[in-house]
Amino acid sequence: MYQGKRILAVIPARGGSKGIPKKNLKIVQGKRLIEYTLEAAITSKYIDHIFVSTDDLEIAKVATSNGINVPELRPAHLATDKSKTIDAIMHTIEYLDTHKNEKFDYVILLQPTQPLRTNQHIDESIELIIDKKWNSLIGVSPVKDHPSLIRSISTDVLEPLIKQTSTIRRQDFKAYFKVNGAIYINKINGDFNSNTSLNDNKHAYIMSDYEDIDIDEIRDLELFDFVLTKSKRD
Repeated sequence: MYQGKRILAVIPARGGSKGIPKKNLKIVQGKRLIEYTLEAAITSKYIDHIFVSTDDLEIAKVATSNGINVPELRPAHLATDKSKTIDAIMHTIEYLDTHKNEKFDYVILLQPTQPLRTNQHIDESIELIIDKKWNSLIGVSPVKDHPSLIRSISTDVLEPLIKQTSTIRRQDFKAYFKVNGAIYINKINGDFNSNTSLNDNKHAYIMSDYEDIDIDEIRDLELFDFVLTKSKRD
């Protein structure tokens, strides 16, 4: 709880994955991938309830072994490749309200595929959205490749992404940021529903590009392992 507001954390973790089978259960330096996010949520100062939304018994057992009760598995129709995360979140909120009489003011989505997000990031973002009285917040990181240098190709002709000269000095470029998928926070009110586009959350919590790792392919796991090794060495 922060400033009298109850905070629900939802950790979505399907058993299926096309890029890396059983991705959330892959072990990196002695921990399963999902455990990095579980640890960050558990050690947050402000999260009141953690709900792991999964269709997979093995993932549920990992959550339970970390002290997180999984009262039900995610329904199959919410666990397909085409299922939307927002629907799993709405199902979680409704389930806790109906079956546990638990109500919350804000929900924070923490995806296991962004394992470098820490409890400090979580707590800072919660403080920010509540102190600023915002309805939504999203984690972002600075882009490495400036949009003025990005081109598409149409009938063999290069077309710029944005209409800005690329001849100016790099230090004079306007800063751009990308949604990094690490943190989404929304106020639970009448405007928050199954039509909500989480990637369009309005306000930014800025993280470094160092913390921007999205585990989608095997090489992402290798990069994560490398970053962990380097941070321990440093």
